[in-house]
Amino acid sequence: MSPLSADILGVGLLGPGLADWPSAIALLREPALWKSNATAVPPPQRLLATERRRAGAVVKTSIGVADQALASVGLDAAALATVFTSSTGEPANCHALCEALAAPDRLVSPTRFTNSVHNAPGGYWHIAAHSMAPSTSLAAYDASFGAGLLEALAQVASRDAPVLLVAADVPYPAPLAALRPISDAFGVALLLAPGSQLTLALVDEAASTACGHAGLDALRLGIPAARSLPLLQAIARGGPARLMLEGLPGLSLQLTLA
Repeated sequence: MSPLSADILGVGLLGPGLADWPSAIALLREPALWKSNATAVPPPQRLLATERRRAGAVVKTSIGVADQALASVGLDAAALATVFTSSTGEPANCHALCEALAAPDRLVSPTRFTNSVHNAPGGYWHIAAHSMAPSTSLAAYDASFGAGLLEALAQVASRDAPVLLVAADVPYPAPLAALRPISDAFGVALLLAPGSQLTLALVDEAASTACGHAGLDALRLGIPAARSLPLLQAIARGGPARLMLEGLPGLSLQLTLA
């Protein structure tokens, strides 16, 4: 395929020791300053109070980083096409549904059912933003961030318009956590627009760029959405960079940042 490209207009970030993008820039430039504190997911103010109570952790994380990415950009959220990607979806909700289906009466909460679909974060976002713009939700296991980035850049090229990319993953409860360990909640958002700052090409090899710091690399490998960390480091440092991100089996994304 031909390389895809875009400009990065805004960034949102939330993860262990990374409370938001503005405060994370210095930590990603100098990883020795970073300390791994448990992620505190704030309630997204964009949602009404009733929706904030119903929404799960992956929805709150997704909307929180999406709002960060738009905070300093004069674009109407309602006009933006979106790509939401997650390896986990809403694990606590999945656990609760499994418990309900294993019980004798097999009664499923309507709210649980509503939040069980993989496009719940996108649905909450577009309702809150009063948006009827197109939205895509996808999952690709550990390559979910890379798949979302590829999809978002393809949409920027095809629409010739900005696209909001949001990736988020949160931990599973026991006993699912033993089969799919996710170390903590992590979310990232990129507001992408037509341009040439970031270029992506698919490469027929399995390769990935490390963060150059043991703690950040453990975080990168422990949460699928955190596969974005090498790119976020390059953005924070501001200079030109070339890096590889994990793709589907046998593939990698070669990223060039101008």
